[in-house]
Amino acid sequence: MRTKSLLSAATMLVAGLAFAAPALAQEADPKPFDGLYVGGTVGFDAQPNDVGSSILFDRNRDGNFNELVTTAAGANAFAPTAAQPGAGFCNGRATSTGALTGCTNDKDNISYSGRIGFDKQYGHFVIGVVGEFGKSQVRDSVSGFSTTPASYVMTRKVDFDANARLRAGYAFDKTLFYATGGGAYAKTKSSFATSNTANAFADNGSRHDAWGFVAGGGIEQKLGRHFSIGLEYLYNQYKDDEYRVRVTQGTAPATNPFVLAPNTGGTDFKRSDDKFRWHSVRATANFRF
Repeated sequence: MRTKSLLSAATMLVAGLAFAAPALAQEADPKPFDGLYVGGTVGFDAQPNDVGSSILFDRNRDGNFNELVTTAAGANAFAPTAAQPGAGFCNGRATSTGALTGCTNDKDNISYSGRIGFDKQYGHFVIGVVGEFGKSQVRDSVSGFSTTPASYVMTRKVDFDANARLRAGYAFDKTLFYATGGGAYAKTKSSFATSNTANAFADNGSRHDAWGFVAGGGIEQKLGRHFSIGLEYLYNQYKDDEYRVRVTQGTAPATNPFVLAPNTGGTDFKRSDDKFRWHSVRATANFRF
């Protein structure tokens, strides 16, 4: 609902300013979208539904995350039982540090960026390049609940992100409709939390490089010779699969599922979903030289 409300409000704003533009732009400008510009964006980012996300385990630490964590009796330690019907996984953050009480939704939030670009206008057609550097404040978690009971939460967010993309569009006087897309980079920050106080846990570092792409489209409206505003949608996708957590024995007994023989050295965790994705709806403002 928040994304729809933002989109509706932004659309009304751009439409109103487009209607008023002739009064604001008195100078003749045969190529209003030609040349260098700098600007910025502010918007709202929302993540798609990632139902089915889970935590994967590598029991023998051979790099293949395709094994079950089992109890001394041979039962799956992350499968529901009569005593612990809530064991399993959810696509969110555990709502308690102990028993199986469920998860909160992933956190959608605002984003902002600065940009520099260059366009070339040929009649009604406009082609150009744009680069951005900014930050999205989305947060994406997945949780596992064992029959112990205990919770295990893996969370990721964005330290900063950048992209370089092409855009191409069609200008009606001082209004430009365009499509855009290109490569993107994000520095992600991951974390791990658990209510398990018996085992010992260590990760391979919180910050990792993630590469991907962005694609979308928008509308830009000139207001005078040098200023423009707009509304833009971008789909963002990054491959983010480097974060690992290793659990070892700690003070747990030798019958602990994570250190059962013959693999007594411990178990590695990773997320099942290696794509970090979100939708962005942004207001833009540019100064054209």
